[in-house]
Order: sequence, then C-alpha cells, then structure tokens
Amino acid sequence: MNRSFGRGRTAVLCLLAALVLAVLALLALGLGSAWFSPARILEGLWNDDRTIHLVVVNLRLPRILMSILVGASLSVSGALLQAVMRNPLADPGIIGVSAGAATAATTILLLAPGLFSAVPLFAFGGALLACVLIYVMAWKNGVDPVRIVLSGVAINTVLGAYTSFLQLLNADNLSNVLGFLNGSLSGRGWEQVYTVAVYSAIGLLCGAACIKSANILQLGDEMASSLGVNVNLLRILISAVGAFLAAATVAVAGMIGFVGLVVPHMARMLGGADYRSLLPVAALLGGIVLLAADTVGRILIPGMEIPVGVIMAMTGGPFFLYMLRKGGKVRGN
Repeated sequence: MNRSFGRGRTAVLCLLAALVLAVLALLALGLGSAWFSPARILEGLWNDDRTIHLVVVNLRLPRILMSILVGASLSVSGALLQAVMRNPLADPGIIGVSAGAATAATTILLLAPGLFSAVPLFAFGGALLACVLIYVMAWKNGVDPVRIVLSGVAINTVLGAYTSFLQLLNADNLSNVLGFLNGSLSGRGWEQVYTVAVYSAIGLLCGAACIKSANILQLGDEMASSLGVNVNLLRILISAVGAFLAAATVAVAGMIGFVGLVVPHMARMLGGADYRSLLPVAALLGGIVLLAADTVGRILIPGMEIPVGVIMAMTGGPFFLYMLRKGGKVRGN
C-alpha cells in the first residue's frame, strides 16, 4: 500500500511539474524584446509569418528546449553525485566535475578552435579525468565520501587556476570563452539542441538505470556491503554517469552552477529521498528552474541580456547559504 501511495504521489508531482513546465515554456515563447500572445504565435505559424518564424521558431524555441534539457541533465547529475557522496551539498560544480569539463572545453576553444565540433567529447573526457583524479586522491583503503568532497574542492581550485592562466595567455581571444564561463544560452540554435538532446537522452537513461544503486548507497557502506554490493564500484559507475551529464551541459551551455545543488534538494523535500521519485521530479524541476532563470535573464533589463549562469549564481548562492544555516551534514541525506 505504501509503495502504491509513493508511486501515486510521484505521478502527481511529475504531472504538476510537467504542467508548470508547459505553461512556463508557452510564456517564454511570447516574452522578450518583442511580445507575442499565444494567439498571435498560433496565427503566425498558421500563416507562415516570417517574423514569428524567425523570432519564435528559430530563436526562442531552441533556447527553451535547451534550457529544459540542460536543467534536467544538471539536476539528475547533482542528485546522482549526492547519492555517491551521501551529501546533500554535493554538486557537479562544487566537487570539480564541471570544472574538468570546462577546462577541457576552454582549452579546445582557445588553443584548437578547429576542433569545435568535438568539444562535447573533450568536455566529457575532462569531466571523467577530473573524476579519476578525485577518486585517486580520495582512495585510502576504499573511498570515503568526505575525502571525495575535499578532493573535489582541491581539483576544482587547481583547474580554475589553470583556466584563469589560459585566459591570461589568450587575452585577445576571449569573446566566446567569457560567455562560456558565465554560462549562457544566448545564440543557441537547433544544431546545439540536437547535440544536447542526444547526450542528455543517453545520460538520463543511464541515470534511470542507476536508481536502484543510488538507493542502496543511501543505506550506508556497511549495510550495502552486507547486501553483497561492491560499494566502490557503484560509486565509480554512478559518478561516471553524473560526469557524463555534467559534461554534456557544460559543452553546450558553459558553466551553470547551483542547479545540481538546489533542484535535487527541492525534489527531495517534495517527493522524498527515494530515487525512484527523486530523479524524475528533479529532472522536471531542473527544466522549470533553468527555463525560469533564462527567461528572467532575457527580460529583466530591457535591451540587455543577463547570462543564465549569473542568474543562477545570484539565486543559488543564497539558497546554498540557507542550506548551511539549516545544518546540512557532510554525511547522509
């Protein structure tokens, strides 16, 4: 009965989140420097209006879809990494995974721009390498979640210093990189949507396959080991999926912080800690949060666009401090 109740609650939460996301997407289509009502958009599409086709179909719709996919991927990545660390304050940006992806992507953009089409692969390689370094540094008769977090912070700092040094050496060629490091969806078109859709679909499916393993890790190392589970192997596999999702988003949208921290915590408060509920709710909430942040960035100051990464930092930072004030523990969810 409890399981049926849990499934019903998850279904209701997902349905409500999907409805909110659909309404928000419809509003975002009309909002901007030029306002279009839903009726005007439908009429323009029916009559093949060039203005509607250019602004709504070619500019706003790809950006909306990109926001949803990136938000879902970052949220699921954060939720999986929190299971690995058994720490609700874990996040792809905080523990160095996003920094690894950003470092690799920035290196390609500045030193080998001809390989631009391969940036997603290099970003994943950078994120995976960061994960490997984190686990090597954290390994001592096994992997302890506290050492993983501390190692991640250290890796994040070193990679951030390297990225800053690389920018100093290429100060005349930073136009693309600055937007990338601030996290922006401006100028993203259908080509980027297709790219992130493929990577996100693969990562989200792999994330769904990790639900049972994530729940097992929440029981603690001793309990999981008593069930015959190789805890270290599970951590490595789940971390690889989280790194893949983070890398896919960094490659197309740049560094967007706090989504992987804030959204899983919201999903946990709404649907509980069971990953059968947590992951789908987090994915939908991630799309809502990032789409809302990007829309606010587009319309907050007329004639000027604020990168979505800046909006998330302005709102996610205070939320992070709130979590610390509430007594977020290093261990356990």
